[in-house]
Amino acid sequence: MANTAENISSRPTGASTEGVYTSRSDRPTRSGPVRQDAFHQKEPSQEDMSTSTSRTIAPRVAIAGIGGYAGGELARLLLHHPKFPNTVPTFLGRAGEAEPTAATYLEDLHPQLAVAGVARKHEILPFTWDRVVDAGTEVLFLATPHEQSREWVPQAIERGIKVIDLSGAWRLQHHANREVYKLKDANAEHAAQLQSEAIYGCPELHRNEIRNARIVANPGCYATSVILALAPLVQAGIVDLDHGIICDAKSGVSGAGKAPTAKTHFMYAADNLSAYAVFGHRHTGELLEQLHITSDQIQFTPHLLPIPRGILSTIYLRLKAKTEPAAITKVLHDFYQHSPLVRLRNTPHLPEIQHIVRTNFCDLGFALAPDGKRLIMVSCLDNLLKGASGQAVQNLNLMCGWNEEEGLL
Repeated sequence: MANTAENISSRPTGASTEGVYTSRSDRPTRSGPVRQDAFHQKEPSQEDMSTSTSRTIAPRVAIAGIGGYAGGELARLLLHHPKFPNTVPTFLGRAGEAEPTAATYLEDLHPQLAVAGVARKHEILPFTWDRVVDAGTEVLFLATPHEQSREWVPQAIERGIKVIDLSGAWRLQHHANREVYKLKDANAEHAAQLQSEAIYGCPELHRNEIRNARIVANPGCYATSVILALAPLVQAGIVDLDHGIICDAKSGVSGAGKAPTAKTHFMYAADNLSAYAVFGHRHTGELLEQLHITSDQIQFTPHLLPIPRGILSTIYLRLKAKTEPAAITKVLHDFYQHSPLVRLRNTPHLPEIQHIVRTNFCDLGFALAPDGKRLIMVSCLDNLLKGASGQAVQNLNLMCGWNEEEGLL
C-alpha cells in the first residue's frame, strides 16, 4: 500500500489528501458533460451499477495453464474471492501433458497457496475438453501460450463457454499488428469473425463492452501501464502527437514468464539493466490500437529490471499549449473517478514500484515542466496482477455484474 505521508488519491490538487479511494461509493459524483468517443469511457449509468442484474451464484470457472506465474496468481485470487466461497475453480494443466501416476496438486506447484493446518489440496488435472465440459465450466481462463489460446478459443466458444484469455492471441484487431505473434488459424474465416467480437479487456476503457463479451482479450502488462497513463490525455486532445511520445518502461523478470532463458537467468539479470525488443516489442500494437495513434507518434522501449515483479513506465510528451498542473489533474480525475483500481498520486509525488507490488492497482502521477508544455507521466503496476491476473478477475467481475474491484482490494 501507499506511503501515507504522500497519500495516493483521485482528488484534484488542493483537495483533502486524507485517505485512498477504494470503491465507487467513496468517489465524488461527476459533474459536467460526459465525453463519449473511441475510448468508450463514460459515466456508469444506474443500470450499469445496479446489483439487481448481477449474478447471485458464481459461475463455474476453470483455469488452463495453472503452472505459470500468472496462473498461480489467478488461482490465489479466485480461491479468496468473496463471491466464490463454495465454488472452487477447476485447475488444469496444458494439453498433451500425460496423466499423472500420482495426483498433482496446486499447493505442491505453488506452495504459497497452502493454508496452515488445512489438509485439503486442490488437484491439477491434465487438460481435456471433456473435463472442461463435465465440470460445468461457464468461464474459461487461458493462461497459456499465444498459439494455444488461438486454437482453443474457437473450441470453447463452440461449447458455449466464455473465455478470458491472458495471452496476446486475441488482443489485436489489425492483421499487421498481430503478425508479431505469427499465429496460424485452422479456419481463418471463423477466426476472423471471433477476432472481430473479441473485446480488449481494459475495464477503464471498455467496461461496458466487457460486461456482455464472450471473448475478453486480457491486455499486456506493459500496454496496460502505458495506455492508462496516456488515454485520458490523448482523449482530451491536449497531446502534441506530431512531436511524438517516448515511453521508457521497465519490468521485473517475472514479466518474461516462468520458463528460464539466457536473458532471464540470474547471472544475466542480477545487477543489470538492459533494453530489449527496441522498435519491435509485441505490445506496441496494443498502444497503437487502443490510443488510436500511429507508429510514428510513439516510441516504446522496454527494459529488464533485476527485480521479481513490477513495472514502472516513464512517459515523455509535449502538450499542444501551455497548461497548468491543476488542468492535468482534472483530466486524469474526470477520466478515472469511476475506476476503483486506478490511483492518482498528488503532484509532486510520483508512483513507485514498492507501493504497487502485490496489489491490483495502477498508480499514476505526473510532473509538468515550468514551461507548462513538457509533461512526464509515471505509471506503476504489478505485472502479474493489474498487468495480468488481477485484471482478468476484474474482467470476470464485470461479466458477472459485480463491482469490478470485488476480491481485488
